[in-house]
Order: sequence, then C-alpha cells, then structure tokens
Amino acid sequence: MNTTPRRALLPAGLRAPGRWAVLPAAVLAGAALGGGYGALQTPEYAATSYVIVVPAEKSDPAAAIGFAQAYGRVATDIAVTGDAQVWAGVTADTLRRDVQAATSPDAPMISITARAAKPAKAVSMADGVARALILDSTHVAGSTGVKVVQFSRATKPVAPVSPSASLSALVGACGGGLLGGLALLVRPRRAAARGEARHSRQAAPAGSPAAVPAPAAAAHRPETV
Repeated sequence: MNTTPRRALLPAGLRAPGRWAVLPAAVLAGAALGGGYGALQTPEYAATSYVIVVPAEKSDPAAAIGFAQAYGRVATDIAVTGDAQVWAGVTADTLRRDVQAATSPDAPMISITARAAKPAKAVSMADGVARALILDSTHVAGSTGVKVVQFSRATKPVAPVSPSASLSALVGACGGGLLGGLALLVRPRRAAARGEARHSRQAAPAGSPAAVPAPAAAAHRPETV
C-alpha cells in the first residue's frame, strides 16, 4: 500500500501555500495600474474624412485606383507641404504622427483619419489633409489625368476612441494574472532540485541505504605490498 502523502507528489516549488498569494496579488496590482492609467490618460477622439479619385475626360478609369494608392501613401507629406498646418492649426510633426490615410484595392477612395485630444481639432486635421490633397491634385491634373474630390467631410466625434478606465483595469488584471502565473511556474532549477533532495532525505527510513552516507572515494585505497 502506497503511504506517500499527496503533498509529496507536487513539485517542490508549489508546496508552500504562501506562494499562491502571488497570483491574486498580481491580478489586483495589474487591475489597479490599468485602471489608474485609463483614468489619468487624456481622452483621444478620431475623425475621418473621405476623398475619391476620379479620372478626367478621355482618361483610363482604371488609372484612378492606382493614383488613389499613390495619394494615400503621400497624403501626410502633401498636407505638410501645403497649407494643412495652417487650416488645422497644428505642426507638421503632429500631422505626420496623428493622421493616417487608408486606401482600398477595389475603389479609388482614400480615408483620412485624424486623432486629437479635442473632437473639433480632429475634424479640422482630417478635413485639412483632405483639402490639401484636393488642391494638389488640381495643380497636376493636366499631367496625371485624375483629380481628387471631396466625398464626405469629417463629422464631429461624440465619444473618445481611447480605452476607458474599466477596460484598462480589465486588461491590466489579465496581464497581472498572466505574470503572476508565470512567476509561480518559473523557478530556478537549482532551488527546485535542492528542495527535492531535502524532502527525499526526510522521507528515507533510518538504516536504509539512502540514509547512510557513502564512504568517500578518497578513503578507499588498495593496500600496497
């Protein structure tokens, strides 16, 4: 009959009950940090303006999609070189950092999304970049055969796109729980081996070979004649 206690079957690093307190503590710490970050961060609003590339007369309609892809790649550069900074009231670095242009492979449309701490500022930035693209395309329409026109102006956002404090707390709690679980599982191998050896010595009965230390190899020497 096996009389080995179930506690001995657990790894040495997981037998101490106090170690399991790391997991709830990590969850609470992650939730507190995430909720604090969500409550203290500045809300961010996003506004999107849409423009479309249309071919001029006697131009290939398929070329509009290719030019839409090209304008989408250089949208912020055109806005910086134009008057978008003046219209939006921001710097060139702000336009490059907070404005993104996206295109579609099936339609000659460009979406221009701007992010800002104030809804009105996000709208002015998105519409300013769209206006810069329209003016630039008008100047070179004779050579490109296409022009950019306004499809839809940006609307004022009513809610921020940045995560709320509750969502940040939930994400922080998940991250804290993950780190706490890894801290419970990952232990130095030397410490685990030392704990296993200590438990084996305590469980070995008296008089067994495991309890009697082996003689040193240096003490056993053959007798010389």
